[in-house]
Amino acid sequence: MMESIDARMSYDKSGMLEVICRFPDQIKESMALMGTVERLPFLKVDNIIISGMGGSAISGDLVESLFRDKLDVPLFVNREPDLPKWANKDTLSICLSYSGNTEETLGAFKAASQRKCKMISISTGGKLEELSRAREGVVFLKIPSGIQPRAATPFLLFPTMLLLQKAGVVKANLEAELEETIQVTTEFVAANNPKVPEASNPAKQLARRLYGSIPQIYGWGPYAPVGTRWRQQFNENSKIVARADIVSECNHNDLVGWSQSPEFTKYFTYILFRDRENESMSLATRLDFMKSLGQNVAKDVIEVTPKGKSRLARMMHLMCQGDFASNYLALLRGVDPSPVDIVTELKRRLAEKR
Repeated sequence: MMESIDARMSYDKSGMLEVICRFPDQIKESMALMGTVERLPFLKVDNIIISGMGGSAISGDLVESLFRDKLDVPLFVNREPDLPKWANKDTLSICLSYSGNTEETLGAFKAASQRKCKMISISTGGKLEELSRAREGVVFLKIPSGIQPRAATPFLLFPTMLLLQKAGVVKANLEAELEETIQVTTEFVAANNPKVPEASNPAKQLARRLYGSIPQIYGWGPYAPVGTRWRQQFNENSKIVARADIVSECNHNDLVGWSQSPEFTKYFTYILFRDRENESMSLATRLDFMKSLGQNVAKDVIEVTPKGKSRLARMMHLMCQGDFASNYLALLRGVDPSPVDIVTELKRRLAEKR
């Protein structure tokens, strides 16, 4: 049997685990940053566009899912270097880029400026800060630097939520949900941090079960973007191929492949997000059916459950499980979770072509 994860901590050369253990603290720091922002002077907002890539775009997806039943205007997450044709002066454009130099997001910022959108941008600096400060009327929020972007999601996610509240488009009081989220994630870190031995650490045990297989994550409802986040974290932290799909859309296509390709499905681990208190009878039936199918054709089936009362707390608890498990899986594989060399190489080649 491979040695324990506890014996492989030296592979985390860049200290990624130390950073993700600060998730609750990052929420608190994000809330403190908002103390410098007054109520935003946006009198009319007909729609919202959140532009970003990777961990920045997933913040938009999480906000869209969280506020699905709280927003009176449409919210669109944009991963292109331009904006939809309908964007105009009554569009609230929010550009998210941790580095401030993401090519696609800078393109979206310039398009929003040309369309005379109401504009907010969040970054650690870079070109996005330069452009934001040069254009009158842009609300710019500077966040702490020096972290891998995917480990800094709270600094993009929580300010976006609170800025929407300050802009008046989210009427709900978020204070209670934020406090519960801090409590729930603090408890999670206490139970799953690197100092807790594998025998008592659920996130390490999850990584162990996933080792040697391809994760197939199934999200639904508010957990659909969390499933995407898990996939991205397995890609970047664990350095493996992973898939994510959405229930019930996948029930109209994906099931067929699983039912008739055993020569391939045996390499996958099924991961089902379960929240029985919030699953409709129809959804529960679908997930139970998928579990039964996975047990027959996949290497393993794992059900993962969030904790918390509020939607935000449950989403963040579930997200933390993926963050920690993907890092521990990297250690099992003998790799440093932090570097993403192939992405860096692509960016270098793109820069050469400009």
